[in-house]
Amino acid sequence: MPKGDIVAGLDIGASKIVALIAEVDAEGRFDIIGLGESLSGGLRKGVIIDLEHTARAIERAVEQAERMSGEEIRSVYVGVTGPHIASLNNRGVVAVANEDKEIQPEDVERVLQAARVIPLTADKQIIHVLPRQYIVDGYDGVVDPVGMTGSRLEVEAVIITAASAALLNTLKCVQRARLQVEELVLNPLASAEAVLHQAEKELGAVLVDIGGGTTEIAIFAQGSLWFTSVLPIGGDHVTSDLAVGLRTPIAQAEKIKKEHGCVLMSLMPDNEFIEVPSVGGGGKGTVSKKTLAAIMQPRAEEIFTLVKQEIKRSAFTGLLPGGVILSGGGAMLAGMAELGAEQLQMPVRVGFPARMGGLGDMVASPPYATAVGLVAYGARRLAYAQAAATRHFSLGNLWQRFREWLREFF
Repeated sequence: MPKGDIVAGLDIGASKIVALIAEVDAEGRFDIIGLGESLSGGLRKGVIIDLEHTARAIERAVEQAERMSGEEIRSVYVGVTGPHIASLNNRGVVAVANEDKEIQPEDVERVLQAARVIPLTADKQIIHVLPRQYIVDGYDGVVDPVGMTGSRLEVEAVIITAASAALLNTLKCVQRARLQVEELVLNPLASAEAVLHQAEKELGAVLVDIGGGTTEIAIFAQGSLWFTSVLPIGGDHVTSDLAVGLRTPIAQAEKIKKEHGCVLMSLMPDNEFIEVPSVGGGGKGTVSKKTLAAIMQPRAEEIFTLVKQEIKRSAFTGLLPGGVILSGGGAMLAGMAELGAEQLQMPVRVGFPARMGGLGDMVASPPYATAVGLVAYGARRLAYAQAAATRHFSLGNLWQRFREWLREFF
């Protein structure tokens, strides 16, 4: 791909921080050219609790990505999550301003601003206004109303809100790492960019991103986001259960979870055993893999029970034939898809980011879904801005030629 613009994404997770750098062409296609990772630890349940620790971890991840890519980045698209995230549906209505009643981009901006008018407490702020559909003079299902003729323009939109303090702390951490925030992006919105097919978004599907400290839920229907929420539970809770149940350090429990863990007892044999180091250097014991699954399964069941409750709370009345798509590090646990299908009574698959050029194979895994999605989101934004600038430039040239033609003849 010819050398193009650079876009960077930053996924600030509870267990690790991932920085991705991509090269984007004029059509929004991108190649991953830089990847950096560092252990986190400055977050709890998706909320930053140690600014300096998190800022240093961001610096380490970004430095790795810059060395790999040979590019220096100044701004990043940053993912946000946490139990403070909430969504609500709202509608905006405006009259079309032009005398000829042709809808202009300014009318679309005004109707989106009208949809933003919702009651908010002082500690909350809006991070996204996502249009589901536009309605022109009562005709619904309109995707892009610009250029259409009508007197009344309406929009049905999803409003995403977050705690102002949590967002400010995220901004401070990124700025302390000597970076500017291009845009704050909802994590499940980014993950969906990476792992959901457009057909699934159209039919109706649920994205469940199981991270270290949180589980993010997003319902998509008719091509757009319908509902989202964040649960304060994730893979770290499974690790803690193993540490307590096996009486082993957290680090060892995490290693055992990744290498031998399974969340469905029926998939584990009775006659396979592993060694488990004890707390305080008290030697090693042995435990069966079935016992590991017996410890892990209840917590995984709890996660899916809470996901089911959130889907019900969303008041979504349509069908979800696209099923459930799992992403995040927790999706990699053996038996997670099978247990999810059993608990949710829906088809469940594990979502892998589509393979991309460059270093794409290195991040074609569920734990990187959010980081890849942030880059995809940024690439799409960049391509849209460039296309809009080109259209504006072309119109300006046309007007200039028209003025010269007038001077020539008159």
